Amino acid sequence: MRAAVLTRFGAPLTVRETPDPEAVGGEVVVQVLAACVPPYAVEVFSGRRNYPLEPPVIPGIGGMGRVVGVGPDATRLRVGDLVWCDCTVRSRDDALTPDITLQGWSSRGDGGARLARHLHDGSFAELMRLPTENVYPLPAEAEDDPARWASLGVYVIPYGGLLAGELHAGEALLVSGATGNLGSAAVAVALAMGAGRVIAPGRNRAALDLLDDRFGPRVRPVELTGEEATDRAAMSAAAEGPIDMVLDLLPPAAPSSAARAAAMTVREYGRVVLMGGVGMLGGADLALPYPWIMRNSVTVRGQWMYPRPANVGMIRLISAGALDLGPEQVRTFPLDAVNDAVEYAAAHAGPFDRTVLTPPAG
Repeated sequence: MRAAVLTRFGAPLTVRETPDPEAVGGEVVVQVLAACVPPYAVEVFSGRRNYPLEPPVIPGIGGMGRVVGVGPDATRLRVGDLVWCDCTVRSRDDALTPDITLQGWSSRGDGGARLARHLHDGSFAELMRLPTENVYPLPAEAEDDPARWASLGVYVIPYGGLLAGELHAGEALLVSGATGNLGSAAVAVALAMGAGRVIAPGRNRAALDLLDDRFGPRVRPVELTGEEATDRAAMSAAAEGPIDMVLDLLPPAAPSSAARAAAMTVREYGRVVLMGGVGMLGGADLALPYPWIMRNSVTVRGQWMYPRPANVGMIRLISAGALDLGPEQVRTFPLDAVNDAVEYAAAHAGPFDRTVLTPPAG
């Protein structure tokens, strides 16, 4: 098969022939039809994000495709099935605290690194080998536009955060980082789940206007100034009532003060879910006041990626039309143009802007 290979950090990806993967027990091989290229991929491949990838590696964080091979223990999947490929792989030998790797992308701890060496390669290839439990059947209509459906991988991440925070219909949610690629996806998913209103702070006026135009009065845009107390007051005022939950999706370059300003708008007994990258590149850590958390009975929790059932829930939301993929701005690239795709994705990181690699010829 042909695949895009990261030979070393800082070098362009090389498209070359590599051995076809083979499914053994507990595994599936999928022909990749479409895989999203994250806007920050250039930071990963350059080494700036210091992800624990071990070159040479075929990168990529999941996608959609068609089953071409199954292991002997698969009971329902069949060759030819259209499927979603989830990159979040969990070890099978610890039910309480499984090690995790994002196949072809990142991992957590020594156990995650060992898992990554076994399931080393991602979706920037014609074929991909995955654990059987990481493959989810898709409805027939997904075949009409695989590139658009590949954005499922963007939406399922904030969906995991919203599930972790137990967002209920009618509640008020503040999305910290709402004008970014993941943050804007969180706004859309929250509304699809029935949020009563979503406060959307950001510094990009054009992106805020886009959210306002697309979703109407249930979204309350707030243009930030960078001054913590001023911004906190503006976000609270925009809610016109208590904020039940805050979901933080700010990128690594964002200051911790921005995350703190958003988090501290939450009501008494409210929930704060942290999914962003604040502090990953150095700088001040997030410092939430102990007395404020304790006396207001605030729940603060972290969430990396999402639980397995979130994949099924996300597929259902899209299939039902609750989450409309129609407005997505999708630009596709063939496998041979993978470096152009990485460059394009970095320059088009705004709301609902998707860069998609389509490995099959044509």
